[in-house]
Amino acid sequence: MVVGDFATEVDVLVVGGGPGGYVAAIRAAQLGKKVTLVDKGELGGVCLNRGCIPSKALIHASDEVYKMKNSSHMGIEVDGVKIDFTQMIQWKDEIVKKLTSGVASLMKGNKIEVIQGEVYFTGPDTVKVATESNSTTYKFNDCIIATGSRPTELKFMPFDGKKIISSTEALSLKEVPESLIVVGGGYIGLELGTAYAKLGTKVTVLEGADSILPGVDPSMSRMVQRKLKKLGVDVNAKAMVKSADKSGDTVKVTAEIKGEEKTFEADKVLVAVGRTPNTDELGLDQAGIELDERGFIPVDKQMRTKVEHIYAIGDVAGNPMLAHKASYEGKIAAEVIAGEPSEVDYQAMPFVIFTDPELAYTGLTEKEAKEQGYNPVVSRFSFAANGRALSLDAADGFCQVVADKETQQILGVQIVGPEASSLISEAVFAIEMGAVAEDLSLTIHAHPTLPEAIMEAAEGVMGNAIHMVNK
Repeated sequence: MVVGDFATEVDVLVVGGGPGGYVAAIRAAQLGKKVTLVDKGELGGVCLNRGCIPSKALIHASDEVYKMKNSSHMGIEVDGVKIDFTQMIQWKDEIVKKLTSGVASLMKGNKIEVIQGEVYFTGPDTVKVATESNSTTYKFNDCIIATGSRPTELKFMPFDGKKIISSTEALSLKEVPESLIVVGGGYIGLELGTAYAKLGTKVTVLEGADSILPGVDPSMSRMVQRKLKKLGVDVNAKAMVKSADKSGDTVKVTAEIKGEEKTFEADKVLVAVGRTPNTDELGLDQAGIELDERGFIPVDKQMRTKVEHIYAIGDVAGNPMLAHKASYEGKIAAEVIAGEPSEVDYQAMPFVIFTDPELAYTGLTEKEAKEQGYNPVVSRFSFAANGRALSLDAADGFCQVVADKETQQILGVQIVGPEASSLISEAVFAIEMGAVAEDLSLTIHAHPTLPEAIMEAAEGVMGNAIHMVNK
């Protein structure tokens, strides 16, 4: 509906079509709202197009190559593995296309209007949407901001898309680079660095913190470090990158390590030092929304911003920057707009890192449990004692359960090993349901399977594990 000669009126305006925005749009439509979604790029956002999905496809492909080259101990000899990287990238792109096409179908099926354009706020209830053909003002009753984030750029070595690249370009290279420097030893840098190392690239990692994967339980990150060493990856911690020289055919990166300057050289440099929220070009001040010092939009438990009818979800609403967190928050915001008494509860947020081995964790660590006043008991079961892990030739790692000693309530679970990304869901469910160790122990797990490791670790909390010596 056109308001006067100035604005088109919409019920719910969703800005951004990523895993937060499109989920919010669908949930709002399910609840009877008329929804308009605007995104300047492709539906699916970074996650489907330039992040979660394409990276996992590349990681899986590299795993297959690595397995073929390293299966002689199982009696499998493969002579001359050939990598057609162009075909590998094309396969990855086909997966992305299937998923984004599916999102487009869902938009149509839920009668959601989708506009490709850029949004700029002009007031607390109005925006200007610029498309290729025109610029239109929209007036909304409620708005959900879900514009996501972008790779953080270092001022002294900006992205050029060729030699100094972000994760976006790393997922669409024309050929496997002979050498790659990864600046940043967090999950993005290590996931992609590991994938390229398995494809034959000589990888060097430069991490400024004391160790890779800062913030992750050291017992977990050490297992990743061990595998990186096996893959020939040169990991340098406490490495403060100072400059980059790309004047020649290669890139020379200078870093200070333990007070000494060292220079590293490679064909390409992947800068993966974090992500920056996309909040700086929306005109949010015109809507009366202020950002915090890091550029995030402050929100309450119902995802409301300072302006009551404007909501923010996903990366723009603060850490952790996770696609599943964005989707969850999108549902909450849509339900609140529809008048439901919903609010977020992050009791058991799953974190997953697709390194080798995989890492996954949720709830509290032993240290965090102590800080919160619990008297925790920790039980760890090794995948080396799990029949299925051994039969998969993936016995590195463990499942660790943190429980309250008095009540035996499950407080947290940390998993490093095969299919950790899938196994963590059982742990999340257990914590969300307020389960105790006995609940997991009495749940019959099929044999031989990987989830048995969770059951065994839970039994260890009670001191009656069968397949390990109880402490």
